Amino acid sequence: MKRDFADFWNLLWEAALGVCAAFALLNAFAPDQDLPWKPLDLSQPIGQATAAKVADFELGHASAPEDVAATTDACMQVLREAGVTVERAEDRDDGGFCIVRGAVRITGGAVTPLSPGGLVMQCPLAVRYVIWDRQVLQPAAEEILGSRVARVENYGSYACRRIYNSDKPQDRPSEHARANALDVAAVRLEDGRTVSLTNDWTGEGRNGPEAGRFLHRIRDGACRVFSTVLTPDYNEAHRDHLHLDGAPRGLCA
Repeated sequence: MKRDFADFWNLLWEAALGVCAAFALLNAFAPDQDLPWKPLDLSQPIGQATAAKVADFELGHASAPEDVAATTDACMQVLREAGVTVERAEDRDDGGFCIVRGAVRITGGAVTPLSPGGLVMQCPLAVRYVIWDRQVLQPAAEEILGSRVARVENYGSYACRRIYNSDKPQDRPSEHARANALDVAAVRLEDGRTVSLTNDWTGEGRNGPEAGRFLHRIRDGACRVFSTVLTPDYNEAHRDHLHLDGAPRGLCA
C-alpha cells in the first residue's frame, strides 16, 4: 500500500515536471501573438490569442468609473506603444440606450488616417482598427494593387440609433450607439486611385478585378480582427460599406 502511494506521488511529480517543461518550451518558442499571457503588441501578426487580448480591454455597461479609467488607460498605452497618437474622448450616457464607455479618439501617428477623422470610438475598436490597418489593409493594398493606402474613407463610428436605423422600439441599439462600430466606404491609395465598396466590390468597376479581390481580402482579414463584419453580400443596407464592430456576438458575412 505504501509503495502504491509512493508510486502515485512519483507519477504526479513527473507529470508536474512535464507540464512545467512543456510550458517553458511553449513560452520560449511559440509566437507571442499565440500566447494569451504575453502582452498585446500591435506590430505582431494576428495570432491565436490576439482577439482574447483585445477583449481584455472591453468594458461592461455596469463597469465602475475606476475600472473604466484603468482599463481605458491600459488600452491607450498599448496604442501609444505602437506609435499611435490617441486621446481620451468624452463618454456618453443618454440614460440607458446610447452608452459609450472608454471612448478615445485617434489623432495621428503610425496609423492610416480615417477620413473624416476625429472619430469617437471605444478603445478596443481603435485597437482593432490599428491591427487591421497594419496586418491586413496595407499588406493587401501593396500586394494586390501595388500601392499603399493613403486614407480610409468612412461613414463614421458613433450614431445614437437602432440597428438599420429602425424606428421600432423592440429593435436593439446598433453597435454604433456604443461607438463600437466603424463603417468603411472606400480607400484612397497613394497613387491617387479610390477603391470603393459601391463601385468595386464585384470587381467590375473601372479599377478592375484586382480591386474586387482587394476588397474581399480586407474583408476576410477583418473577420480575424473584428467580431462582426458585414458587406454588400449581407444585405442592401450594407451595399456601400464594410461594417466592422466589436460586438460580443460574431458574424462574418
